[in-house]
Amino acid sequence: MKDLVLVIDVISAVSLIGLILLQQGKGADIGAAFGSGASQTLFGSRGSANFLTRTTAVLATVFFLSNLGLAWMYAQHTGPASITKSVVAEQPAKAEAPAAQPEVPTAPKAPEVPK
Repeated sequence: MKDLVLVIDVISAVSLIGLILLQQGKGADIGAAFGSGASQTLFGSRGSANFLTRTTAVLATVFFLSNLGLAWMYAQHTGPASITKSVVAEQPAKAEAPAAQPEVPTAPKAPEVPK
C-alpha cells in the first residue's frame, strides 16, 4: 500500500511541476487583449487558464493528501523510534591465539671437507 501511495505522490508531484511551468503569468493576459493570438487557443482566451488552474488545484490536492497518507502510514510503523536503536552493536570477535605452528626442522649442515 505504501508503494502505491508513493507512486501516486511522485506522479502527482511531477505532473504538478509540469502544469505550473505550462501556465502563463498574469502579464501575459494583457497581450491577449490586444490580439496577440493567444485568444486563438484550443480552450479560448481564458479557457486554458481555467483548465490549467483547476487541474493544478486538483493535482495539488492529490499531492497534499498522498503526502498526508504517507506520513500517517510511516507513523504507524511499529519499528524502533530511532534509527540508532535499530542498529545492533557488533561484538568484537574474540581474539583467538594463533595456532602453534609446528616447528620446522632445520636443514642438516653439510659435512666439512678436509683440506
